[in-house]
Amino acid sequence: MGDIQILQLFRQSFTLVVMLFLSILSLTFALERWWYFRAASGKADEILGGVRKQLEGSSKADGALAWCQKHPSAVAQVVGYGLLHAGRSRQDLEELMLSKLKEERLKFERFLAVLGTLGNIAPFIGLFGTVVGIIKAFRDLAASGTGGPAVVAQGIAEALVSTAAGLLVAIPAAVLYNYFMGRLKRQTVEMEVASARLVVMLGAK
Repeated sequence: MGDIQILQLFRQSFTLVVMLFLSILSLTFALERWWYFRAASGKADEILGGVRKQLEGSSKADGALAWCQKHPSAVAQVVGYGLLHAGRSRQDLEELMLSKLKEERLKFERFLAVLGTLGNIAPFIGLFGTVVGIIKAFRDLAASGTGGPAVVAQGIAEALVSTAAGLLVAIPAAVLYNYFMGRLKRQTVEMEVASARLVVMLGAK
């Protein structure tokens, strides 16, 4: 059986072309999400510590609000939104900060569905390509009019590449999706903790 030529496979298999596109798509969104998470992640203690210093300084609430608005983390944005509405009742303040938390969470979730979807569907696309390739190999066997595995061995080997390609796309996408979802959960907890502690710090009633 001759060597399998990669470029020839791409010319003959539309499935592999789709897999290449999906792999580029997965990598692009993963890098974009990594960059966003890196910039928007923050810890409640650090943000509230910075806010406390601003409140104790000469600028007080205005300085704390400006500091939060300049900080890129989602926790700081939630805390800043709470400072912006500091004069409201405790219930109103908690609801407003919860709405801001949901807004920031949506920003974290952006494009994660793409990674999750690729992790689920890529193996099926690869399997589809394999099935089509095997059908083609047996069609060639029937057309040749002679038996023996040599007639279909090359075609089946090439067809199985589609399954391998599907797994190569799906496994990293699924791992990255779970990784980002874990970070999302941690950031959600940080925002919830910061919200609860800020309400106490402000002494809202």
